[in-house]
Amino acid sequence: MSKRRMEFGLFMPPQHLPNQSATRLIQRDLELIEFADRLGFAEAWIGEHHTGGSEIIGPSDLFIAAAVERTKRIRLGTGVATLPYHHPLEIAERAAFLDHLSFGRTMLGVGPGSLPSDAHQIGLDWSKTRSRMIESFEAINELLTTEGTVTRETDWFTLNDAALQVGPYSERPKYVFTAMESPFGPTLAGRYGGGLLSLSATSAKGYGALGQHWEVVEAEAAKSGTTVDRADWRIVVFLHVARTKDEALRQVTPGLGRWTEMLGRSSERVLGWLQPDPDAPPRVGPPSTEDLVGFLESTKISVFGTPEQAVEMIQGIVEQTGGFGKVLLHSGHEWASVRDTYSSLELIAAEVMPHFDGSFDHMLRSEERTIVTVEERRAEQIQSVQKASETYKQGLQRT
Repeated sequence: MSKRRMEFGLFMPPQHLPNQSATRLIQRDLELIEFADRLGFAEAWIGEHHTGGSEIIGPSDLFIAAAVERTKRIRLGTGVATLPYHHPLEIAERAAFLDHLSFGRTMLGVGPGSLPSDAHQIGLDWSKTRSRMIESFEAINELLTTEGTVTRETDWFTLNDAALQVGPYSERPKYVFTAMESPFGPTLAGRYGGGLLSLSATSAKGYGALGQHWEVVEAEAAKSGTTVDRADWRIVVFLHVARTKDEALRQVTPGLGRWTEMLGRSSERVLGWLQPDPDAPPRVGPPSTEDLVGFLESTKISVFGTPEQAVEMIQGIVEQTGGFGKVLLHSGHEWASVRDTYSSLELIAAEVMPHFDGSFDHMLRSEERTIVTVEERRAEQIQSVQKASETYKQGLQRT
């Protein structure tokens, strides 16, 4: 397989300790995306959550609208827009409007929702979220791609001769579906020719299933007559780097401990990550920082260490999956200080990304050629210097 040019981006739920100023946290998340844009990161995906007090961005499209004005190149996506919570005409209209604001830099990531507490607030039966997501997406896709009107009626929304008064800026909508361990997301990605965002590698089972994700995408695309590309496959990793592993671990402690405690209080599903053996005694209380680091690194999609270790980890995922298009760094948390977080991103941009995007290949080849040329012509160089010295001495003697 030829070398695939890979892009890097951010996946931002985000996840903040709730005992802070929401105003400052929102601004800090925007500043992080600005910094990533300057470093050359290709994308950032922003979550939509409505309960818990830590994943504090509810209207992710409003946040993206602000980020669009602060950035130049980075693409911005809803990660994800929770379709069962909204009328599909509203989602389609906002997606098209963002497409214009950004001159095509925005993407529509969609999903059924991840927090039962969100659904509870609006009286939505959790068992209906996936079926409602499909109903909603089919309506959204029709609204964004048809030149006529759309009429649909379900038990939770109605469209009567509906149409967007302002169509999308982009010729083709950019859809992305999320994948955990089930084939639900990959099936939809293949059926509609969308991208895939894999969040499932937080267990040995999830890591082993990664390669099957794209197999499902391609199989469904073949049945549906759609076109898919591995370049549109994104995999989320947990990554913090420094010059040494000890330094990286020092930087994320005690932040990881606080993060773990916060997640342990707010989400039982996170504790499930840390209990990969179903036959083991149930965990009591939140896991320690050491537990979290050990577990995350055991999943093979995490590194708290050096740029070289990050390269090795990502290369392992490439070999496990057969190749994919984009690495997304789980971001917007508070593992490390702002300064150390930015330092980690700087190292990733300078020393990890070039291994996969080819940006330093020309420089390395030039260095190799120069070394060979210099060695081959070393005698000529010495002779030239000697001749110049002799000419200079002869000039002095004549004077």
